[in-house]
Amino acid sequence: MNNTKKIGDVILDVQNISLSFGGVKALTDISFNVREHEVRAIIGPNGAGKSSMLNCINGVYTPQQGSITFRGQTFKHMNSRQVAEMGVARTFQNLALFKGMSVLDNMMAGRNLHIKSNIFAQAFRNPFGIFGLGSAEKEEVAHREYVEKIIDFLEIQAYRKTPVAQLPYGLQKRVDLGRALSMQPSVLLLDEPMAGMNLEEKQDMCRFVLDVNDEFGTTIVLIEHDMGVVMDISDRVVVLDYGKKIGDGTPEEVRANPDVINAYLGTSH
Repeated sequence: MNNTKKIGDVILDVQNISLSFGGVKALTDISFNVREHEVRAIIGPNGAGKSSMLNCINGVYTPQQGSITFRGQTFKHMNSRQVAEMGVARTFQNLALFKGMSVLDNMMAGRNLHIKSNIFAQAFRNPFGIFGLGSAEKEEVAHREYVEKIIDFLEIQAYRKTPVAQLPYGLQKRVDLGRALSMQPSVLLLDEPMAGMNLEEKQDMCRFVLDVNDEFGTTIVLIEHDMGVVMDISDRVVVLDYGKKIGDGTPEEVRANPDVINAYLGTSH
């Protein structure tokens, strides 16, 4: 934990979110906020509603009740494209990478929102460079340079041209993080980024998450099952259980919360 970093004002405010699928309540009256530059964890047992909450934030699900305010703008209904355009990126618990494409191409896909040149300009790029680089080529070079910086940052230079399907699982998770970072988000939603990893891979991912938060200033909302990881890297933690909020505060406050202890089968770890 970096105790010297400056936590800013509220950037994301979730108010009274309720979500149901038929007669099943996934979330009931959930409220919490996220401050700029913090690492905000969402924890809870399986089925607690954590991924459903992320899906509401990034527009995959539309809650029946409540609102989400991002940078002072309040929304009741917003789609994933709008959320991404506002600067919110997401990784997924089950990897959603293009397995047949290279690491570089997967991460270039994360730049799509930033591409300004139109289809005509891209379709009729000058292949011979007679008049120098056209606008589309210049733009592609700039996007590629940005992606290469992310590749260097994540220490995956050796795999940049490797098809993602050929990479070990831990490296695929790193590519997933890289594709989200390629969007240059102000808020990054991480859905169990350490799931299925061994100890060394978890340590690497923890380091990258903290470095993203520290060096890029990215605000991070993190779902994670490993309580040790959560307590080590989070500034604040919100705890869900059966779709309801049962705790919210610093790692120390949450660790001592009787309701949280009870939800985790009588242990505080």
